[in-house]
Amino acid sequence: MKGDRSRGDGWKRWRPRWVARLGEWLRLAPLGARLLVASLVLVIVLLPLAGAGLSYNFRQSATASFDSRLESLLNALLAGMQVDNIGQRLQLNRSLGDARFDRVYSGWYWQVTDGDDLTLTSRSLWDQRLPVPQDDDGIHVYEVEGPRDDDLRMIERDLRLPGHRETVHVALAGSTVELNHEVGRFERRLILSLATFGVLLLAGLALQMRWGLAPLRRMSANLRAVEEGEIERLDTQLPVELKELALAMNGVLERDRRLIERGRAAAGNLAHALKTPVSVLKTLSERFPETQRRPINTELTRIDDAVRHHLARASAAGGVAFSGRVSIHDAIAPVVQGLAKLASRRGIRFDADIDSGATARIDPQDLQELTGNLLENALRWAEGRVLFKVSRVSQGVRLRIEDDGPGMTEAQSEAALARGVRLDVRDAGFSAGSGSGSGPGGSGLGLAIVEDLMMLYGGTLRLERAAIGGLAADVWLPASPVSVQSGETSTPG
Repeated sequence: MKGDRSRGDGWKRWRPRWVARLGEWLRLAPLGARLLVASLVLVIVLLPLAGAGLSYNFRQSATASFDSRLESLLNALLAGMQVDNIGQRLQLNRSLGDARFDRVYSGWYWQVTDGDDLTLTSRSLWDQRLPVPQDDDGIHVYEVEGPRDDDLRMIERDLRLPGHRETVHVALAGSTVELNHEVGRFERRLILSLATFGVLLLAGLALQMRWGLAPLRRMSANLRAVEEGEIERLDTQLPVELKELALAMNGVLERDRRLIERGRAAAGNLAHALKTPVSVLKTLSERFPETQRRPINTELTRIDDAVRHHLARASAAGGVAFSGRVSIHDAIAPVVQGLAKLASRRGIRFDADIDSGATARIDPQDLQELTGNLLENALRWAEGRVLFKVSRVSQGVRLRIEDDGPGMTEAQSEAALARGVRLDVRDAGFSAGSGSGSGPGGSGLGLAIVEDLMMLYGGTLRLERAAIGGLAADVWLPASPVSVQSGETSTPG
């Protein structure tokens, strides 16, 4: 077994590169392509074998027919021979009825010999002679070379004629040109017929495979519709082999949906259960001296922020798997209207430009959470103006929020988006919700929620310098989050 393994490894090392590439392609090729390639190989192998067998059998049949014709002419030649009683010479008392025996070098010849002496020949043989093989009695057929090096098929036999002392050798030969021409014409027609049959066979197999794989394509389209949130379950009107699979997948989808709903409910219940004890602890902490109350309140604030943070994550988790396509304008309209009033009270100019045709596959609640966090932080840090724009771009939609606040440096932007950096220890002064709590009411929770949503939906968040002087938060949401997460869609630059 070890020797077999070493030989297999040696073949893998020394096999041509194209063989490895072809094997890899066949391994990953679609089912239809794999079946079509297998059918093509069978057609390429079997049709030539069938053609070779048919050609061989036809040649054998044509040769047997040609030999039968030669034997008939030989019998006619023998029937027309007689012996001159006076001179004991052989004579042919009638013609064979074929003009080719009278045309010189026509390819059809006969000759009769008496011992070593030539007795009779056809006119077509002229001054040439046919070879006389030394064989036993009986009829024999040979392939011989003719007077002008042409290929002949000769039939001959020895016999004794009444009234003649010597054994007579009779030979009759015909050119194989007609035989070869007939076989060649058959082979050409056979090749054309087999080629046409092969093309029609492959076309028929392709149609058969397309019809046979149609349920798989329909099932794949259903899966894509489930991913896009257009339907909730797979269609089970399928052949029995696929129906069981569809039913099992529907069961998995339903179980996941229940688990997600249960997890969200559990997270909400936990948050509400912790909210009251935290409030009570904050009230009780007021009885302590200032030096003791401050660290207690700090830790209670951290607990409250953690509860809110993980509640937001739990509410978003799994939404992408069952979210349908929603209108950005309709989903965030309540948030934009509420924050517009807030901006008016603070004396901040709020400009919103939302493409009414922009859509995305995202849970409306998550979209409101994302937009609300970024807009709230922009209003918190803005000095007098906030710009909000939603537009359709390649493979998705883009949300861009700008303010005219202090903004961030490039290093601060990179640090704010660095993976694994805790929000409550980031540098103070970050807008867009990245502050540590020393800014104007920032807790650092907003950016964390936005980053979690971007990771969940396969989007991107960029922090850069705004055209109006402050910070710009640029969000890109893909058209199909599932495709992005599986590596099928690339984020536009």
